[in-house]
Amino acid sequence: MPEAVIVEAVRTPIARGKPIVGDLNGFHAVSLLALSLQELVKRSGLSYADVEFLAGGCVTQAGEQAGNITRNAWLSIGEDFTAGATTLDSQCGSAQVANHMIAALIANGSIDIGIACGVESMSRVGLGANVYNGPGYFQPPDWPWDSTPDQFSSAQRIADKRGITRQMADELALESQRRARQAWDEGRFDRETFAVDAPVLGADGKPTGATKRVTRDQGIRDTTLEGLAGLKPVMEGQIHTPGNSSQVSDGSAAVLWMSAAEAKRRGLKPRARIISDCVVGTDPYFLLDGPVDATARLFKRTGMNLGDIDLVEINEAFAAVVLSWASVYKADMSKVNVNGGAIALGHPVGSTGARLITTALHELERQDKSTALITMCCGASVGTGTIIERI
Repeated sequence: MPEAVIVEAVRTPIARGKPIVGDLNGFHAVSLLALSLQELVKRSGLSYADVEFLAGGCVTQAGEQAGNITRNAWLSIGEDFTAGATTLDSQCGSAQVANHMIAALIANGSIDIGIACGVESMSRVGLGANVYNGPGYFQPPDWPWDSTPDQFSSAQRIADKRGITRQMADELALESQRRARQAWDEGRFDRETFAVDAPVLGADGKPTGATKRVTRDQGIRDTTLEGLAGLKPVMEGQIHTPGNSSQVSDGSAAVLWMSAAEAKRRGLKPRARIISDCVVGTDPYFLLDGPVDATARLFKRTGMNLGDIDLVEINEAFAAVVLSWASVYKADMSKVNVNGGAIALGHPVGSTGARLITTALHELERQDKSTALITMCCGASVGTGTIIERI
């Protein structure tokens, strides 16, 4: 059976979405994904025609992001039409599942070269734009679970279950901001990101002809524990605020996979492989506690435990999600989201799974470590998990 290996991984800087619109807003969503695909091919030295298949994540498949945005992004480059493509919706875990798919296709011998990627332009296609009859419309009247379509209330249920307080959530948020700022200041993200010349839009929303060079994630901000404590909860009586929840964002990311034999034939260095991956269902009552269950599945399957993991990238959708997982596994937080997470960096939902894998890979290499766990909570009460190992 062929071994699937990661050869390259990149991401755009992450821009603000709404209510503060950032500098990637001038890109059509298709073009935003194409940026990462082009950079990936450029860095690897491949021909576009060498790529056989792409799987991409995108949550809000409406408007510019509809009609198989992964395929459209590939076609928009204008270099090749022969690669097949599909776009996945596993909610926030979409691009992570895309990586599982591409690795599996290679391991099965279906392809030799594939790209897993993801995109979300949340400033142009608002989250939920594809649910045109309103939130909760996808749940029938006889829905059998004691659930809620409201993610903030679900996060509060997790907080109540685990005894997570507002102060604990704010402290995690403050540390995320501190680590992200330090990571950029020390150049830790330089290898995984690339500079983007973004169109500047006028007051009428149309391109002015000017461009602005975007080089860093835009969600990082100076704050204090007192400043965070002064923010109002999004929903009265709850602990989550805009300061301790993930940010609405624009961005894309892409990971290049090959069979180990193909990489060797081309003289390319295999950098990592998947030890195990999973997508699991979690209790709909809590909705967002998926990382707890995904991690349990991975450890049961592999016989590993948290002591075998050098680094963890867990998506900071809400502070309570991370704190819940950490409390269950008694995590050493010095190994968790060491360069900050979505509270500081942003969460362009359809791309974050590929972004986390990209960040985990580069940080393993920076620290000369071996294994990383990547896990996410997802809408529809799903959890994703991946353990990668450097080669």
